[in-house]
Amino acid sequence: MRVLVFSGLFSVLISAVIPLSVYAADNPEMGNRYVLEDTEVTTIPASRLHRDYQILVSLPATYKSRPHDKFPVIFLTDADYGFPVVRSIANRMNDHGAGMEDAVIVGLSYAIGDSPAFSRRRDYTPTPNGDGGVKPDIQGRPPIYGEAKEYQDYIERDIFPYVAAHYHVDMKNKIYLGHSYGGLFGVYCLLTKPEMFQHYIFGSPSLWFDNHVMFKLEDAYARTHGDLQADIYAGVGSTETPDHPNNQYDMVRDLQTFIGCLRKHHYTHLKIQMRIFQGEDHLTVFPLTITHGLIHVLEPNYPKDDDISVWDRKSKYGSLMKSAG
Repeated sequence: MRVLVFSGLFSVLISAVIPLSVYAADNPEMGNRYVLEDTEVTTIPASRLHRDYQILVSLPATYKSRPHDKFPVIFLTDADYGFPVVRSIANRMNDHGAGMEDAVIVGLSYAIGDSPAFSRRRDYTPTPNGDGGVKPDIQGRPPIYGEAKEYQDYIERDIFPYVAAHYHVDMKNKIYLGHSYGGLFGVYCLLTKPEMFQHYIFGSPSLWFDNHVMFKLEDAYARTHGDLQADIYAGVGSTETPDHPNNQYDMVRDLQTFIGCLRKHHYTHLKIQMRIFQGEDHLTVFPLTITHGLIHVLEPNYPKDDDISVWDRKSKYGSLMKSAG
């Protein structure tokens, strides 16, 4: 087991920025370190991309006592901040009897040595046509966009085989979880290699990217495919619109429109559930999307009506109401 150090829920220091050995060494000035139990960290080189990444793996409490069982496996982007959040939410929901199935969580780190912003802009976006006005990173490099295909290939070629060989997981029950650019990358996987994951959880996906290029990709997919075998859970905050401060894009409308396109094409095996979380913004909606997305996938009694799309805080799962949009 390796050691992670973090202060607060969202502030996590991982070797994508500083090698983990720094934290593993004795350092009296740091005080006592916080250890995430049953968590492992492994560097997996991306030789064709000439850079390295790490995976952060969280094993459920029942993992060791069920050596012959294969667990669902969650693959999470933006692991440097999202991994401890997802791990904590999943553990708490299981500990308090939500009825969720235990799962192995695999966090996908940013490239070692890259800043989070630089790494995710490059790896999670499908085209080189990025948003303008982005300043160079601390190393003076201008932003790079459009390597989603290469990063997708790396996950399939290197990460999937490693996870399958080292953990008893069900690789036919893979769950994708991504937020913002991470959600965009998940949509890209859905429309290019839908079989890559069986379940997709999208939080506020950046569908605005490159003049809504994902809508064009979905339309092209529909022209040659009558089926899309996937289970989608999508969440967005109701304040993620230009009517509210600090919002350039209408992410609510974009997600509603995209889900509408998927439904319009009547893919044979596609399942969709969407939630608009009332009063939440781009940052605060992420934990809610995680919670309800994981329950949707891993808790058999969760409501599955794919016409329900508005959520507020009034019951075990929130009050579920038909969307007017």
